Amino acid sequence: MVMAQSLFISLMQQNPQVLIDVLAPAWSLPILQRMAEVRQGICLPVTHKQLGVLKRWQLGRQLRVEQYNSAIVLPRSLKAALVPFFAGIPLRCGYRGEYRYGLLNDMRPLDKTLLKQTVQRYVALGLPGVASSPPTIPFPRLTVDKNNQRRLLQTLKLKNDRPVIGMMPGAVYGPAKQWPVDNYRDLAVMLVEQGYRVWVFGSQKEQDLGDRIATHVDIVNLCGRTELVDVVDLLAGCESVVCNDSGLMHIAAAVDIKVTVIYGSSTPVYTPPLSSRATVIYHQLECSPCFERRCRFGHYNCLRNIKTKEVMENLC
Repeated sequence: MVMAQSLFISLMQQNPQVLIDVLAPAWSLPILQRMAEVRQGICLPVTHKQLGVLKRWQLGRQLRVEQYNSAIVLPRSLKAALVPFFAGIPLRCGYRGEYRYGLLNDMRPLDKTLLKQTVQRYVALGLPGVASSPPTIPFPRLTVDKNNQRRLLQTLKLKNDRPVIGMMPGAVYGPAKQWPVDNYRDLAVMLVEQGYRVWVFGSQKEQDLGDRIATHVDIVNLCGRTELVDVVDLLAGCESVVCNDSGLMHIAAAVDIKVTVIYGSSTPVYTPPLSSRATVIYHQLECSPCFERRCRFGHYNCLRNIKTKEVMENLC
């Protein structure tokens, strides 16, 4: 969703009068509210794996009153193209995917050798015609709610009297994207010894990781204690962040703070942090990138070979 903001910004640059509504899952709507280019987010009333043809048809019929001129369909699935079709939107653009002939009438081939990055593929769909070169990528920028930031500092009893370093040790994709939690813990202790405070971010699923890192009073485990938009506001209060290649990495980059990203099974060629203030640590072993959830060799050397000292030198 954060990478999609680059598309929204590009559309606004081409036509400042354009009105952009985004059909998206309920969980992502608060993030859309932090994008100045988006007029409104529209809740998709089905789950990720649910076809839900009837619900999609009903939503499409409801959206006909908006009289949209065009729709850009980012996912390549058949079901993603149903609502724009049911809404009767005249121009429906997307990449060739799951038998979407008829559902899309501006269907484009996807040249993965030309458009190597996900964000390039998104932005290219907002430009006229088939891309002949990688498009210019405007960096995402999420707005920060200072009032909510102050509220969170108070309710969570967070101290920011010293510089704060954020950590995001999780990665939903799997352990092949996760720098060892013991390394995060050791790094956090080193940072505290140098006068920093450390806040650990993540969902309820990462609470155990946060507990293993938060071994000092100045290391606070916030995993599962905040909403996604709260993380936006709290990250804005950090001096720097260290994280894996994950969704929260993209949020940190879009808040425009210094970000140090550790890559293992994935590659910054495909999903780089979209920020001029980002540092990438990627050893690019012979077996990398494999894009596997778990290391097929069992050693995870692409991550284990990245030492705490190396990250510390890049972070501070």
